Amino acid sequence: MPDLLARLTLVGKERVNGVRDPACGSDSLLLRFAKILGQDNIDRGFFGQEINLTTYNLARINMFLHRVGFENFDIALGNTLTEPAHWDDEPFEAIVSNPPYSRKWEGSDSQVLMNDERFAPAGVLAPKSKADPAFTMHILHWLSVDGGAVIVEFPGVLYRGGAEQKIRRYLIDHNYVDTVIQLPADLFFGTSIGTCIIVLKKSKADNSVLFIDTAAEFERKGTKNHLTEANKEKVLAAFSARADAQYFARLVPTEEIVANDYNLSVSSYVEPEDTREVINIKELNARIAQIVTRQSELRAQIDVIVADLESDDGAEITALSERIIRRSPHV
Repeated sequence: MPDLLARLTLVGKERVNGVRDPACGSDSLLLRFAKILGQDNIDRGFFGQEINLTTYNLARINMFLHRVGFENFDIALGNTLTEPAHWDDEPFEAIVSNPPYSRKWEGSDSQVLMNDERFAPAGVLAPKSKADPAFTMHILHWLSVDGGAVIVEFPGVLYRGGAEQKIRRYLIDHNYVDTVIQLPADLFFGTSIGTCIIVLKKSKADNSVLFIDTAAEFERKGTKNHLTEANKEKVLAAFSARADAQYFARLVPTEEIVANDYNLSVSSYVEPEDTREVINIKELNARIAQIVTRQSELRAQIDVIVADLESDDGAEITALSERIIRRSPHV
């Protein structure tokens, strides 16, 4: 999965000015860029931020283990949303992240955040119980004009109302959402829910959003689902083509999304393939008529047999009664 995220970010690019992950964990996504692009093609190196001290230390160790020199990375410790690092290093051409889902944060309790240049453009802060859109706005602020950001999100961010809808409205009205990809369920450890990918760009060639449905594009291995190389290539091909593909991808104009109350759920725009058996109604009715006719024939045959049995039983009972009467001395 990290491989697909990095490749989506790098489509059309052979060199970037730097890569960043604002919720970097142990650096798995950042290090994928080194493998795909090569360190020499990442000008300023790798930038990440992690809130957990143990994971932060692990991230720094991983950089050294993967032969990334100290001068080529900057992993910061702290809360990305309230204590963002790398102000002097932004913007970045490549940003990729899998931030925590539905995390609580200060939100509207902080006057500082209300006026923060990262969040203020949307005119509203993400709900205090769901910081997902806050990460999206943070990443957008750090994105360069010619860059691309790929974010793994909880699916609720695509359709929930209130402040989240207002943030989606800002993103759509300013043409920042490039692609939305629905992922298969049970793909990530820690959650069985089918998550999604949102791709942000500040310089799009069209005023549409590409929706890709990969819910059925997986292979079951062990206890989890996995995207095969063929699955990944299919996604990348659709992402690059930016065209309709039946049951898989659809390029949707902004006007349609606005009319749909800024709902970004892939299922609202990409029709899934109907795998149910096709039934020929005429053939079915003919078979039913045959069954009804045959049933009537069998019923008539059964009635004849029952009538014969009842007739035979009656004669035997009458004869028996007469014999008993004749032999009785009291009659």
